[in-house]
Amino acid sequence: MSALTLGLIAAVMWGVHDVCVRFVSQKTPLMASLLTVLVVGTVFHLIVMGAQQSAVLPDRSVMGISTLSGVLFLMASLGLYGAFQRGPVKLVSPIIASYPVLSLAWAAWHGAHISVLQWGAVLLIILGVSLVAALSDHSDEEVPSIGKTIAFSVLAAIGFAGTFALGQMASAHSGELPVTLVTRSVAIALLILGMIALKLPFWPGHAALPVLAVMGVADGIALLMINSAGHLPDAQYASVASSMFGLLTIVFAWIFLKERLSTLQWFGCLIAFAGIGYLAL
Repeated sequence: MSALTLGLIAAVMWGVHDVCVRFVSQKTPLMASLLTVLVVGTVFHLIVMGAQQSAVLPDRSVMGISTLSGVLFLMASLGLYGAFQRGPVKLVSPIIASYPVLSLAWAAWHGAHISVLQWGAVLLIILGVSLVAALSDHSDEEVPSIGKTIAFSVLAAIGFAGTFALGQMASAHSGELPVTLVTRSVAIALLILGMIALKLPFWPGHAALPVLAVMGVADGIALLMINSAGHLPDAQYASVASSMFGLLTIVFAWIFLKERLSTLQWFGCLIAFAGIGYLAL
């Protein structure tokens, strides 16, 4: 299986994750929801590790990298939740969707050869995803503190790019299962400490649990797919393909929730998949 395919699987899973958000009440505590998703994803991951009889911890040589990946994963999650909570989508989504540029820059810095046409294909994907997401936002409301919204979005983009780059680097040396476990465990530990310090509630409520459980499993599969690409050629393209999750969220909403997609949004889908198609050649 290619890195690009693993990235697309991750995009589908995060698309499912984001569609499920529509069913979580606005009254559900945000950080409690995030913690539940992370914990369920980790339980799912432990079941996979048990089935494959995997080592629990990665090699000492990559423990630090795995830990830093966990810090960045939490940063990305908080940035994503914070940015979309503030909105608008037409501002937030293009910034977050730009993280593949950082992933490619990291790969190029570490010696990967990326042609001009491959850079162009990545920019097409970002353009297509951004177009579809921006056109899905029909809100004309003024959003205060645009600077903070941009800051959350940039944090998410940097966090995702860093999580995937470091996770793949560690997985290539020590296996994706133990590396991903450390990444998720560090994120959970830091989130719990932050919630205790801020005296935030831990219980999301019974009604939200089934949806949050689905979100957690989807998130668990997605991160594992990205880190699994660390063993494969052109691992950076898993990160690139995973950025399609924003587009797939809207397509899934069209399929399952009967939300309307405009002609321009379908054009954005075509642009993004054309970029993926070129990278797959």
